[in-house]
Amino acid sequence: MSTTPTDTDSTRDDEHDRNTLNTDAMQWVSALAALVGLYIVASPFLFDATETAIWNDTLVGTGIFLLAGYNFIRMTRDRLASVGVASLTVLLGLWALISPALIEMGSNELATGTAISGAVVAALAAYTAYANNSADTPERAGTRA
Repeated sequence: MSTTPTDTDSTRDDEHDRNTLNTDAMQWVSALAALVGLYIVASPFLFDATETAIWNDTLVGTGIFLLAGYNFIRMTRDRLASVGVASLTVLLGLWALISPALIEMGSNELATGTAISGAVVAALAAYTAYANNSADTPERAGTRA
């Protein structure tokens, strides 16, 4: 009896050792970040805001929406999310988190909402970047064996 693995055994081990990422679940993390970006865009129009706060939240929220939306689209097409795009989204989320301390926002509600939204976006995008950086291949839930 030989203990040498056969070709079929090594193929099965290679497939098992690969780190796959379920893009069905991960795409919704990016979608949630994109929706929070839309909230950041809308929030200066819902609360009292200075002109600077309007520009800040509109530009930052639009950037978050576009970047997180890009990664959402990538994952709906069975591709891994872009780690660079997710990292840039983290930076925008961190800016939204600290911007109320640096910019006159106009109201406490707007400042609090922007800061909390920034923290949520930063956390979601950081998770997206981490999970996609450590994955080797995407996997759809319906294609599991």
